[in-house]
Amino acid sequence: MERIKDYLLMEEEFIQNQEAARPETTREEKNEEDTTKVDDLRGSPMAVGTLEEIIDDDHAIISTASGPEFYVSIMSFVDKDLLEPGCQVLLHHKNQAIIGVLQDDADPMVSVMKLDKAPTESYADIGGLEQQIQEIKESVELPLTHPELYEEMGIKPPKGVILYGVPGTGKTLLAKAVANQTSATFLRVVGSELIQKYLGDGPKLVRELFRVAEEHAPSIVFIDEIDAIGTKRYESTSGGEREIQRTMLELLNQLDGFDTRGDVKVIMATNKIETLDPALIRPGRIDRKIEFPLPDIKTKRHIFKLHTSRMSLSEDVDLEEFVSTKDDLSGADIKAVCTEAGLLALRERRMRVTKADFTAAREKVLYRKNEGTPEGLYL
Repeated sequence: MERIKDYLLMEEEFIQNQEAARPETTREEKNEEDTTKVDDLRGSPMAVGTLEEIIDDDHAIISTASGPEFYVSIMSFVDKDLLEPGCQVLLHHKNQAIIGVLQDDADPMVSVMKLDKAPTESYADIGGLEQQIQEIKESVELPLTHPELYEEMGIKPPKGVILYGVPGTGKTLLAKAVANQTSATFLRVVGSELIQKYLGDGPKLVRELFRVAEEHAPSIVFIDEIDAIGTKRYESTSGGEREIQRTMLELLNQLDGFDTRGDVKVIMATNKIETLDPALIRPGRIDRKIEFPLPDIKTKRHIFKLHTSRMSLSEDVDLEEFVSTKDDLSGADIKAVCTEAGLLALRERRMRVTKADFTAAREKVLYRKNEGTPEGLYL
């Protein structure tokens, strides 16, 4: 055993002497080797461009986000069957050569618009609006679920609908309910998102939006606040206004172009339909205009019941007193009244909401709604 121990001690001493005898450059070489390994693991960055034209089997013309077009080479290992004008390609960071093709070439902004999870709101969460629900079912939901009914009737289903009315009457809520009821792909975009910084990006985003909708058909495109880009056209010297008009022209082309959209339905929403361009909402592009008025007494009663169903109400609360008032309350205002009444009760450490809470909440909501509005017009 002692002999084995001596051998081990000698081996350890030999290793230590070898390490001590190594020159300092070895450590630098080791650091360089480690750096090279890290770079290999990270990989080199690749630019993304758009294939504009294929010249021959080895050359093509591409464009990048920076603007100019380039005449570049196509690497031999690239699958030529995947190359087609308009697709997204991977470019070498030094010589811009095509080294790959992006399989999922959807614009990231459009990918964000697509809802992967359906909204939780359903038709049961909507107070009243029976006529509006029936009209949107006939225009959007039924053509996607039972297209054979329209073929038997010999009519073409509506291409799109527009929901209009004062704020807070349930336009966006109804669109969410449609997305909940159908299994179609739902893409939601706000009109202001289509206004881009650089020239041509807005129309390009509109084209990409409808291209993704066609690829994932049946689908529903919901454009909220369409008045951001759909206002009436007029002569303007502003470059920004002209770009907005170009975006709307591309939207008109997508709504009623030479190419059929198939199972793609469009829902628009606005608070000011009178400001929209007549070409945007004409029959053939938007076949149904669904108005959302302020709720009547029956609808108010239904909305109050929906929002107070899970609240602990005191015995002195009579909702009919608030339902029968002549105040111009929208559905969103009624929800705000119920929420504010609950907050007032919590402020006083009470778990029951009293009549005084509802009265104070109604006055507070009405004051905020009418704040800044002139009381009358003096001539």
